[in-house]
Amino acid sequence: MSIRSKRPSEIKHAQKESVLAREVAQFLVRIIQDDQRLQGLYVNRARLSPDKGTCLVYIHTSGGLKDFEAKFQFLVVYKPSIRASLSKTLQGRYTPQIKFLYDAAVDKTRHVDDLIDRLKEEGKL
Repeated sequence: MSIRSKRPSEIKHAQKESVLAREVAQFLVRIIQDDQRLQGLYVNRARLSPDKGTCLVYIHTSGGLKDFEAKFQFLVVYKPSIRASLSKTLQGRYTPQIKFLYDAAVDKTRHVDDLIDRLKEEGKL
């Protein structure tokens, strides 16, 4: 049984996603120092579209979706600055458009963990 190895283009794509997530997170940390309205936002991951034209940045906040929606209007103001910063960091001809999305994966994981804990307490697991 053989494991399919990744093609070089897939590796480059994954590396670029990693760089995008790291750079956006670092830029967001600098922004938060100046703008307290964005306190509590965390970049969990970034996904690059296959054509590399769009970068989906998944953000989580401990306040949940409502908190993200409240802070989203302030976050969008910084989108051009984040994109300009990325253009200096990324190697390539184009800098992807940035879309910020709420990352509900953390909430789902927390919910599953709570269910498992409850089942353990009830002796059903």
